[in-house]
Amino acid sequence: MNPLSKIRNIGISAHIDSGKTTLSERVLFYSGRIHKIGEVKGGGDGATMDHMELEKERGITITSAATTVEWLDHQINLIDTPGHVDFTIEVERSLRVLDGAVLVLCGVGGVQSQSLTVDRQMKRYNVPRLAFINKLDRVGADPVRVVGELESKLGLTPVPLQIPIGVEADHNGVIDLITMEAVYFDGVKGETLRRAEIPAELREQAARSRHGLLDTLSLYDDELMEAMLEGKEPSAEQLHTVIRRLTIAREIVPVLMGSAFKNRGVQLLLDAVVRYLPSPLDRMYYARDNDNEGAEVTITADPAAPLVCMAFKLVDESFGQLTYTRIYQGTLRKASTIVNTRTRKTARVSRIVRMHANDRQEVTEAGPGDIVAMIGIDCASGDTFCDEKLNYSLESIFAPEPVISLAVKPAKVADRDKLSKALTRFMREDPTFHVRSDQETSETIISGLGELHLDIYIERIRREYNVQVETGAPKVNYREAPTRAAEFNYKHKKQTGGSGQFGHVVGRVEPLPADAGQDYVFENKVFGGHIPSEFIPSCEKGFAAARLVGPLAGYEVVRLKIILEDGSSHAVDSSDIAFQLAARDAFKEAYPKTSPAILEPIMKIEAEAPSDLQGPVVGDISSRRGIITGTDARGATTVIMAEVPLANMFGYATDLRSMTQGRGTFSMEFHCYRQAPRDVQDEVIAKAKAAKAR
Repeated sequence: MNPLSKIRNIGISAHIDSGKTTLSERVLFYSGRIHKIGEVKGGGDGATMDHMELEKERGITITSAATTVEWLDHQINLIDTPGHVDFTIEVERSLRVLDGAVLVLCGVGGVQSQSLTVDRQMKRYNVPRLAFINKLDRVGADPVRVVGELESKLGLTPVPLQIPIGVEADHNGVIDLITMEAVYFDGVKGETLRRAEIPAELREQAARSRHGLLDTLSLYDDELMEAMLEGKEPSAEQLHTVIRRLTIAREIVPVLMGSAFKNRGVQLLLDAVVRYLPSPLDRMYYARDNDNEGAEVTITADPAAPLVCMAFKLVDESFGQLTYTRIYQGTLRKASTIVNTRTRKTARVSRIVRMHANDRQEVTEAGPGDIVAMIGIDCASGDTFCDEKLNYSLESIFAPEPVISLAVKPAKVADRDKLSKALTRFMREDPTFHVRSDQETSETIISGLGELHLDIYIERIRREYNVQVETGAPKVNYREAPTRAAEFNYKHKKQTGGSGQFGHVVGRVEPLPADAGQDYVFENKVFGGHIPSEFIPSCEKGFAAARLVGPLAGYEVVRLKIILEDGSSHAVDSSDIAFQLAARDAFKEAYPKTSPAILEPIMKIEAEAPSDLQGPVVGDISSRRGIITGTDARGATTVIMAEVPLANMFGYATDLRSMTQGRGTFSMEFHCYRQAPRDVQDEVIAKAKAAKAR
């Protein structure tokens, strides 16, 4: 087992097509993990980390893949994550368990929509990161602009540690601003590093850039400031120490540069990972002690302490469930017994494997900081496992709500069980993939984060389970919300011989502001025991159940606050079910008085098109009820930022291609729910009524 100070857990995250998987492939090659570089596109066996057939065919990453490499006597546990927003849960759960990350940015595209999402996720889990500006060999590459966008769009403090030796076709290497040397990557695969003097024409620029580097660092370090005021030149070792401390504290983001596809800059990035990103000892993690009213406790990266680990990703396979696990404290041993603190069930660890994409290597134990997989352990994504002495819970993984739905059914009735098995498996593996049964139409409805998300699962059902699936038209997941307050005073009374049912609730329904951060709030203001305290949870349960199917069009009611103020009970006839029914019917009576509205999901889109074809693209977005929020000219290409209702975005990829002669691309992610115009609301309600009548 490696000493903890020599372990690095890192993820590679970025916008679509920024070169994450290409970079991962080079990391594997230079570290000696593989001996032949696979490419994401262009035939051959494909990239090592894209091991699914669908990933190889489409040239995209769908699932995160883990591997372990050695570099400069350090163990790097590496996770390559997808770029498409539809698979954002893969990035989310990876960043939840990683100590550091590499944010890859395209030298041409810069900070794009998904870069913003990834940055938000890194901030949510306090993950220190390096930035790598990739694709400097491409036409239009501009690293200075990208560094500026890191500051202006992401609010970070970027510190370039390198400047490129030429860009586009002239890109030959980088200048290391710490050692003040030019670094070239010789050999067929760029495997030989050659350090030389800085070319004469770049010396002045390098000196200016180094001065900027020292200036920024000295703002955070008094010793460095003193040395600079005295005119002393700091040593490379002193700079490494300062950069490491500031990176781990998330004060700065060191920026490195290169072109993974052209094999330039990757070894220096690996050096930076080892030098600047934290080991498990450098990060502070906390858990909740369930035996002590959820008090916060610090977890120590001590191999001898009682075990605390987290299951962050599940994959169901023919021989049992593969549970990807990050160990925070203690040692996970083969044949040991662990406890799932959510279910309080014990499990015996029969096999532990270290993953390399889809290959696995058996190990007998794993310590703090390790990322391994357990085989045959039954659990859910985000569960905490502990030693039998502890009852801790780690903060779970944030999962965004699905925004799009499809009705699915097997083409052959005989395949119904196989389809059910597939959907159950995918729902366990992916917290953003939801399955429900529509009680009115008896249809099975699957929901996800986008068309591609659902398309991939339909394709996997066909391939992995050999089930031909018929799908309905995609449906948008609308929401309902009150727009003004209303009061309720409802008495549920039923006498049927013997004990009856009695529940009486009085209170108000109020709208929550759009930025409240909560969909539903229940507030109890009952005093004097008018409703006995044991029935308050029954009222809450009744209201919570009623809001799941809104009276307008059957969609979930959000931005809702229920205030229970008064009521009454009966010594014999009041019961849990009586107050649940009273609350449910009180909601149904009061809700129509709140002038309820339909909310529609609004997507944030970023469309790239040739500048001469910008007009038709902008016009088309406006015709889809889109609001243009900005445009950005990047050479011969224009990037159009807009907010568009999801309902009007179906089939957009095809339309954009035809408008731009096949040269346009776009990315899209969920932005918010917004009140739909009256005609759209009327249409949604009419469709819901027609479906009900059928």
